[in-house]
Amino acid sequence: MKIVIIDYGAGNIQSIMFAIKRLGYKAVLSHDAEEIKNADKVIFPGVGEASSAMAKLKATGLDKVIPTLKQPVLGICLGMQLMCHSSEEGNTEGLGIFDLDVVKFSNKVKVPQIGWNQISNLKSELFTNIPDKSYIYLVHSFYAPIGAETIAVSEYDVHYSAALQKDNFYGVQFHPEKSSDVGSEILNNFLTLT
Repeated sequence: MKIVIIDYGAGNIQSIMFAIKRLGYKAVLSHDAEEIKNADKVIFPGVGEASSAMAKLKATGLDKVIPTLKQPVLGICLGMQLMCHSSEEGNTEGLGIFDLDVVKFSNKVKVPQIGWNQISNLKSELFTNIPDKSYIYLVHSFYAPIGAETIAVSEYDVHYSAALQKDNFYGVQFHPEKSSDVGSEILNNFLTLT
């Protein structure tokens, strides 16, 4: 199985590669459109700021490639947010895969939200064998509201989308590579999707 992690200069790559290796798979890092298109599974990571990350995707033409992919694609953290219609962060136009607009948490809570939180209302084969109210690890100041494509919910000031799915596209706001056994199981579920 060929697993490609999209390389566009947006952090957290090493920890994802290690997490995949622990599961017995090997991933390659690539910004080559053909290599990405020919992968069995694609991981779209992201740590950083939305507008600069989007600028990097546009500079390489990957903003046009990602929405056309036919195999399972997993967006992580900022990767998931960039798959949405837009983000308030840097007033950024996203890839438009998910029909949601990413917004900032209110001033009533400390941002970023850093640490462990629970996920519930799990709806997807991505969460096979994952109990409701499992703990996952997050670091974020912006969130995708609840919508038709929401497959998991978390709460911090408001209920928001902890995960999204549309067709072959999956997105998780949390970091599965840093979410202990639960995160490993979710990554494994993604890698074994048929």
